[in-house]
Amino acid sequence: MPVDRTAKFALLPTLYFEDLAVGQSASLIRAVADADLIGLADTEKGLGDIAPEEFYSTEFYAARLRFGQYIAHGMFTSSLVAAVIGTQLPGVGGIYLSQTFQYIAPVRIGDVITARVEVMELIHARRRVRLFCECLRDGVPVLEGEAWIAVLSRPTP
Repeated sequence: MPVDRTAKFALLPTLYFEDLAVGQSASLIRAVADADLIGLADTEKGLGDIAPEEFYSTEFYAARLRFGQYIAHGMFTSSLVAAVIGTQLPGVGGIYLSQTFQYIAPVRIGDVITARVEVMELIHARRRVRLFCECLRDGVPVLEGEAWIAVLSRPTP
C-alpha cells in the first residue's frame, strides 16, 4: 500500500528562486551513530555473505583501514548536505543538478557534524543556484564543495 507523505512534505519549506539571495545559508547538526553506518552498509550491494554488523565491527574494519577504527562512508557525510538542500535551502521542489565534494577528514562514530550550505551564485535566466557546501566537525571542515540546484519560480497568482 502506498504511503501518503503529503502531510510531511507540507511541513517543509519551499524557497522559490525569488526568495534566494547570495550569502543566504542553512544548516543542520547531526551526531553520527552506529545505526547510521549500519543502515548505509545494509543498502550497499556486494557485501556477499558479510552482514552489515560484521562489516562495521571494530575488529574487521580496524584491521583494514589506516584510521584504526571505522569511519562514516563519505556518502553518509554527503547525505547530510543533501538533507539541508532538500529540507531547508531551497527545500521541497529544488532539483539537484550536480555536486562536487572533497572529503578532507574522516568522520567517526560520535562525531557531531554541522552540514551547511550557502548561496554563492544565482543564475536568473535559468533559475539555477550554486551553493557552497561544507560539513564541519568542531568548526574544522571534513567535507567541502559545491552543488548546483534548479529552483522553482514563485507561481503567479
